[in-house]
Amino acid sequence: MAKLTLFERRRRRVRSALKATSAGRPRLSVHRTGKHIYAQIIDDGDGRTLVAANSMGGKGADSDAAAKVGKDLAAAAKKAGVTSVVFDRGGFLFHGRVKALADAAREGGLEF
Repeated sequence: MAKLTLFERRRRRVRSALKATSAGRPRLSVHRTGKHIYAQIIDDGDGRTLVAANSMGGKGADSDAAAKVGKDLAAAAKKAGVTSVVFDRGGFLFHGRVKALADAAREGGLEF
């Protein structure tokens, strides 16, 4: 077995903790790159994406862009009938753009 990077170890640790406490709720998964930030709400029981949003339409990938993605995701989730999720930050630390996205999603009506 290949040695895992610190990022992969964090990602697996976060994901396994979420699976233990999710109680059937969909998962809000976040991925960020240097240029963009992506978020999607996934139903792991069915294995399908319910709602997705990203920053590819705008310019930049700063905290303001992440907050816009969070608001857009929350609005789309309301339309799809999703109100409660578990937050999967992946291997990313909960600060900066990831925190901005989470705070905006909470303001938009998602509970986690």
